[in-house]
Amino acid sequence: MRYDIAIVGSGPAGLEAAITAKVRNKNIILFGNKDLSPKIKVVDHPIKNYLGLPEVTGKEMAEAFNKQLDILDISITEEKVTQIYTMPDYFALQLSNNEMVEAEAVILATGVVTGKPYEGEEEYLGRGVSYCATCDAPLYKNKVVACIGATKEAEAEAEFLSEICEKVYYLPLYKDEIDFKEDNIEIINEKPKVIKGSLKADKLVTENNEYNIDCVFILRAAQFPAQLVPGLETEGNAVKTNLHMQTNLKGVFVAGDLTGEPYQYIKSAGQGNVAALSAVKYLDEKKRQ
Repeated sequence: MRYDIAIVGSGPAGLEAAITAKVRNKNIILFGNKDLSPKIKVVDHPIKNYLGLPEVTGKEMAEAFNKQLDILDISITEEKVTQIYTMPDYFALQLSNNEMVEAEAVILATGVVTGKPYEGEEEYLGRGVSYCATCDAPLYKNKVVACIGATKEAEAEAEFLSEICEKVYYLPLYKDEIDFKEDNIEIINEKPKVIKGSLKADKLVTENNEYNIDCVFILRAAQFPAQLVPGLETEGNAVKTNLHMQTNLKGVFVAGDLTGEPYQYIKSAGQGNVAALSAVKYLDEKKRQ
């Protein structure tokens, strides 16, 4: 099935984009977390400057958002989007379960992604660097792989890799206790630094050691925007956009913290509205051509 608009992100920007697109009678799919953005729900103090919702906490705001989604019958798809491919007349979104979703336009509202890619990560993407264990694990049957997990949810991916690969080096970037039952998973409490190779990646260098590998699976909570959508123009951690929330890629729009400072809920929601209206206009113009 091909959707009119795919929206990636369930913070204020993504939710507002989904609401506006739905009101404009577009067939949408919204990717994110059914618990919404964790950055909203952890805010216990009143938010002073959100128009129409005075003195509400983040948790209360999330409840109001959910109520509006229910009224408009908008659901959130929790499968992670691992890559977005630009096709001649549509976009193909690869999901973490190895399925593909098609959309005529895309709105990115994934929030700001801190840090920067590892040295060698972009160079070897698709050649020994992967963001999706479910998608690419079969390519490394009986091989040695590394799995860099940004959150505890990555442990399930490491366990899946252990069923297929000969050995899995697991490098957690968090401090929670880990207890794997699989004998072929080795926990490496070292900070990843560099991915090396020739025609393909074959070494992962940490702060202390160097490991021979056939692939490095990098499992972040969110991808850097230029890696999620190859060819997307960025400046630092922000995506370059204009007042219409258009990017350098026709049919791709952005909203929210992904566009840079200020990081404010009210700004994100406003940009989500503009991004959706721009996407609707883009689709209408496309239909007339």
